[in-house]
Amino acid sequence: MTLDGRVAVVTGAARGLGREHALLLAAEGAHVVVNDIDAEPAQVVVDEIVAAGGQAVAAPGDVATWETGEALIAYAVETFGDLHVLVNNAGTTADRFLATMAEDEWDSVVRTHLKGHFVPTRWAAAWWRHQAKAGEPVAASVVCTTSTSGLAANPGQSNYGAAKAGVAGFMVTAAAELARYGVRVNAVAPLARTRLTEAVPELARRLAPPAEPGAFDAWHPANVSPLVAWLASAACAVTGRVFLAHGGTVELYRPWAVEAGVEKAGRWSAAELGEELAALT
Repeated sequence: MTLDGRVAVVTGAARGLGREHALLLAAEGAHVVVNDIDAEPAQVVVDEIVAAGGQAVAAPGDVATWETGEALIAYAVETFGDLHVLVNNAGTTADRFLATMAEDEWDSVVRTHLKGHFVPTRWAAAWWRHQAKAGEPVAASVVCTTSTSGLAANPGQSNYGAAKAGVAGFMVTAAAELARYGVRVNAVAPLARTRLTEAVPELARRLAPPAEPGAFDAWHPANVSPLVAWLASAACAVTGRVFLAHGGTVELYRPWAVEAGVEKAGRWSAAELGEELAALT
């Protein structure tokens, strides 16, 4: 597997998971556009990549903004001549139980995650569609970031969970639409230590680095990045899938699969149906 010469945009790449993704993609040979809403730490990541012999540029901005998304994809193409990989990673949280959640807490989280996936993917898709229609070969990859909060449940995160479930649904549809242009779309559900987890005292305690020197840090965000790098490679043929990644474990996750059902040759009564379904659940 190689990423030599592939051009990758990573959103939310100044810290945590995005930073580790950008560093590994660059180490594997990709030319990386480091996006983050915070310009200074984004440039720090770029400087680290360049110091290690890689190629990278910073492109700060809010990827949930239409103009920024368009400019981000255009900048990648103008700087490195093409675009092969988009890693949608930008995110935020505003945890609160549903009965006390404020409107802006809902809106900001859903906007950052869900619209922050749609906007750059939309402009990347337009570029790949243009290439395909011009007869240029396309072997591109989009990696989305979902979460077990959206695939299962985490009380206090109805905004975050809804957005992340939406990301998984977006991924499935995008994979089906973009396959005709030579684009694969997958999603990663990371279990790792980030700024978002460290803001919650209980999570920060549970996900802390091991005290023993040299012990494997199962919660380090860099553990997730090899999966992202593989999904980003031209050698990977997988599309439309969700992978859960934690430590040294990667699992194929199948949300919304049919688990069981009941059937009859005709219409159920509510009472009869309820009795049958209660036995299933």
